[in-house]
Amino acid sequence: MKAKFLHNNLNVFDLDKSIAFYKKALGLTEIKRKTASDGSFILAFLGDGQTEHQLELTWLRDRKEPYNLGDNEIHIAFSVPDKAEAYALHKEMGCICYENHDMDLYFISDPDGYWLEILAEDRD
Repeated sequence: MKAKFLHNNLNVFDLDKSIAFYKKALGLTEIKRKTASDGSFILAFLGDGQTEHQLELTWLRDRKEPYNLGDNEIHIAFSVPDKAEAYALHKEMGCICYENHDMDLYFISDPDGYWLEILAEDRD
């Protein structure tokens, strides 16, 4: 058997805010959406326009509190063609949450507190 990556899922508290963040911070756009017939959930799938991999954002109508991410040791990594340009944008957005200069990477935090690793595209 050989499996193929399809998507990663993150549960989000404010779907519109999250979609706007991912568009501005990473250039991801919504490519499809599924809404439960009773309105209890919405799944929004975002893509980068370069790969088939998708980020599924799940919004639950009855969720009243932000998600507890525990130690938040889980992250998703993104490569960017111009790390300096991305860094400047993320600095302006105020979403940089951790930098590791020795490893030449940094992390940004989305509206729900999920960490996203940012790497240069030409990284070995």
